[in-house]
Amino acid sequence: MNETPDLHHFLSDPKIVEHYSLLEEVGVFAHIDSLNKEIRDYKDLLDGAMDIFNRTNIEEIMDATVRQISDQFLPGFIVFLWKPHQNKEEITIKGYQNYKNVEISLKIESITPFEAFFQTHPKPVNFDLLESQTEAATTFSTLKQLKPELVAPIMGPSNLYGLIIIGHRMLEKEYTPRELTFLEELMSFVSQAIQNHLHYEQSVRDVKTGLFNHGFFMTRLMEEIARTRRRDDISSLIVIDVDKFKNFNDSYGHLAGDRVLECLAQTIKGSVRTEDVPSRFGGEEFTILLPSSNRDAAWLVAERLRNSVAEMEVPWEPPLPQVTISLGIVTFDKQAGLTADDIIKRADAALYQSKEQGRNRSTVWEPSTPEHTEN
Repeated sequence: MNETPDLHHFLSDPKIVEHYSLLEEVGVFAHIDSLNKEIRDYKDLLDGAMDIFNRTNIEEIMDATVRQISDQFLPGFIVFLWKPHQNKEEITIKGYQNYKNVEISLKIESITPFEAFFQTHPKPVNFDLLESQTEAATTFSTLKQLKPELVAPIMGPSNLYGLIIIGHRMLEKEYTPRELTFLEELMSFVSQAIQNHLHYEQSVRDVKTGLFNHGFFMTRLMEEIARTRRRDDISSLIVIDVDKFKNFNDSYGHLAGDRVLECLAQTIKGSVRTEDVPSRFGGEEFTILLPSSNRDAAWLVAERLRNSVAEMEVPWEPPLPQVTISLGIVTFDKQAGLTADDIIKRADAALYQSKEQGRNRSTVWEPSTPEHTEN
């Protein structure tokens, strides 16, 4: 029995010493030891919850969750099945072994078959029990390759966000009821952390494209202007417009136009750095804020993106015409003394010049660039 200072003082009391054997026989000390273990469990749980809540994206939440589970139970493996888009069936699979990411070869298209079960029993369960209660033969056949022991749900207010598949313990034979309770309580924190993250993402993301929305872009642009002035740095902005986008809607329908925007957004995401801010400015117009990027760096990003879009395939029947974009580029620094509106107007003027000169091209704003005014 681990003795804390208070417990040591308690045990030193002459009356306790006098009746030590009786107290031990009736289980007082065993009960105290059990309470101490519960206290340690709750401390570990709260420490783990703080670690998880301090994470700023789903990847970090997953990593922190894996660390907590691994520290407590040391399982052979942990696999996340995660729905990155709650309104779509597609899932992301991420595996861990010995705290590190590992490649997991699983073909699982949906976790929806598990939703009804976990809405009724929202807690970690034995894999065999889940299999006996759920009709998803193909999925279970795939998961059995991992030889899992537990399945823990990550629940949202009305649906299943994801699953955590946990392997057998590397040391002990099986998970105890107290450990399962700890895991259940930990998963409630994970679910809340993910729910908070999703709510934040919904507030700053464009629903159709998944890029940042106009409001978030304007906030970041003003922050970047202040940063460049404070640190005497230089940054850039690219404004993008889909060439003849109206033709896609008029000739192939608005759903085809939406697919073009979705594919373009994915191409934009693949063309920028982590610190860049790709946004949907409105309609078929997009922006990319490039912190600490001069004119040459911004030009390379714009041209790489323009060429990628010119080669982009948009799955649709009948096949759509090739998509192209026009781009306007502007740089800003402390000396320029520009406002957010000034920067956007200059980038828009450069974009308009790209359109005037034949589309499917990039233009950098120059002092001689005519200002674009709407007719």
